Amino acid sequence: MAAPRRGAAARGQGKAGDGAERHEAIHRAISEAIIEQRLKPGARLREDALAEVFGVSRTGIRKILQRLALERMVTLTPRRGASVTRPSVEEAREVFAARQLVECGLMPCAAANISPADASALRDLARREHEALRAGKQSAAIKLSALFHERLAQLAGNATLAEFVAGLCSRSSLILAVYGNPGHLGCESHDHSELIRLLEEGSGERAALFMSRHLKAIEASLSVVEEPSGAPDLQRIFSE
Repeated sequence: MAAPRRGAAARGQGKAGDGAERHEAIHRAISEAIIEQRLKPGARLREDALAEVFGVSRTGIRKILQRLALERMVTLTPRRGASVTRPSVEEAREVFAARQLVECGLMPCAAANISPADASALRDLARREHEALRAGKQSAAIKLSALFHERLAQLAGNATLAEFVAGLCSRSSLILAVYGNPGHLGCESHDHSELIRLLEEGSGERAALFMSRHLKAIEASLSVVEEPSGAPDLQRIFSE
């Protein structure tokens, strides 16, 4: 994660720090802080405080927060500003219900289209996800798991549905970060490997059934615990 520029040096950078690469690094830093729960659900994200922490303009921070809002990581409220999204239990159920309908339905097409190169790339993602979990890197594991499911959806050859799955996976990442168990994503480590095997065999219907069980296991692992919201210490959260 890119370290923020702080204090007088940060203020001195001003708009000079408002480049696309810098914005991408800040977006990544805030996303990781949310997924790792260093920024709690409901926590307010003041534009002026973030601008000072990262050494960019408030306009730049506003654009980043708007992007995070589109990804459902942040909620923008008139007169209150931005805050970390607090997904409800009902929202979690709806997201996983949608994933059941779409992802399971895409498995027969994915099985028909998968190539040896596709399978190799998916195995690499599954391996990296498992390694991240073993190393205690929950944020990285959640992102890799989401990317795995996005790649599966892309194999089906329907760009519109693949984009929809990517949005659902983004929302699922926050739900897992908030309600999931550290070091565990709600499924066995071999689940993704088994999905790849079924797809390689051309067993689309069996892959759909396995995907359904896989998603149900993730949803069943969620534990709803309400956390009090408040103003986070942004300097501490984004310090080295």
